[in-house]
Amino acid sequence: MRGISRRAILSGAFSLAAVSWGPRQARARNDLGVTETEIKLGTTGAYSGPVSSAAVYSEAQTAYFRMVNERGGINGRKVNLISLDNAFSPAKALEQTRRLVESDEVFAIAGSFGSAPSLAVQRYLNSKRVPNLFLTSGIEKFNDPKNFPWIVPFYPLYVAQGKVFGRYVLEQRPSARIAVHYSNDDLGRDFVKGIRAALGDRAEAMIVKELSHELSEPTIEAQMVELKASGADVLVQITQSKFAAQGIRKAAALDWRPLYIIAGNASSIGTTLVPAGRENSTGIVTARWERNVTDPAEADTPAVKEYIEFAKKYLPNISLENTTTVPGYNNAYMIEQVLKRCGDDLTRENLLKQATTIRGIVPPLFVEGIEVFNSPGDYRAVHNLQLAKFDGKTWVAIAKPVALDGL
Repeated sequence: MRGISRRAILSGAFSLAAVSWGPRQARARNDLGVTETEIKLGTTGAYSGPVSSAAVYSEAQTAYFRMVNERGGINGRKVNLISLDNAFSPAKALEQTRRLVESDEVFAIAGSFGSAPSLAVQRYLNSKRVPNLFLTSGIEKFNDPKNFPWIVPFYPLYVAQGKVFGRYVLEQRPSARIAVHYSNDDLGRDFVKGIRAALGDRAEAMIVKELSHELSEPTIEAQMVELKASGADVLVQITQSKFAAQGIRKAAALDWRPLYIIAGNASSIGTTLVPAGRENSTGIVTARWERNVTDPAEADTPAVKEYIEFAKKYLPNISLENTTTVPGYNNAYMIEQVLKRCGDDLTRENLLKQATTIRGIVPPLFVEGIEVFNSPGDYRAVHNLQLAKFDGKTWVAIAKPVALDGL
């Protein structure tokens, strides 16, 4: 079901008669959006618009909470996640978020998708003291607990990812001629900032071409011709899946075979590499922090087995290779864990406290060795990345997880 309004309907009819509190004490004081039987959350995702291939991220979130509800909910309460379309538009995101807060009266915004949409609602939610819990964006502007304490991200910083790419190029091709192609938004600009920081005083000499593009453009093929003409032997492409697939196909058509690096947000096999052609994508490098659920080497991993069973039941029409579902699943898991830690103290202040003191919780589909923690003074939560290369079938690790702190 796709449309402007998407709701995860509470599974089954639930009434006070269906819940047995036994010897539990009376409930603590709770905030708007919380009742004896329900926790109402809101979120927005790109169900339409220029990055609608990422709609499955939001579908995985709503599916996860259907599963949670079927298992009894969280501390005796069912989760009502209202997921609305932001069309990857700042104006639409603000409109829908206002609806969630002022009409639907949600307890919190949880796991909203996209940098530009999240920026559009940052000041509004902070002024309303409504937690924007674990939004999916790595731009530095969201790690600002002093000015925006109610905005809590959960994604590796793009600047740090860019530094990992820059350092990798220096190690592999110290005399490289680098072309950088990026989306003209905060995601792209933060990545470029990180790449240049890693290259240091060599950046001007090594980067022979920088081109940006708008997400509204239908194609980047002409830009790929221009990038090849620069004489670059390394291409770092920071964009969304649709455009990354176009770039990979065009590079192959031009018989251009640079060291090709793509951003982790566009590394889904199903939405980027398969449309680009597996043979064209072989050898591409990315940085990851989540497991590839279709990798035969992961087949016996308990968390992967559990995810596959989840996907078969709750996301039957989505290919397992469309791994954009994985961050949605991991994000919903983290929201569930924080809500559990709130116990019966379901106030927005306590939710914020629990969300900004993460220790000892790691999403089930994170790569082993990825550290997860944050603090009230530093909201960065993901502290490692692992470089991987596509071998024509799956992503294969080419290094141990790299620590992002101190880069």
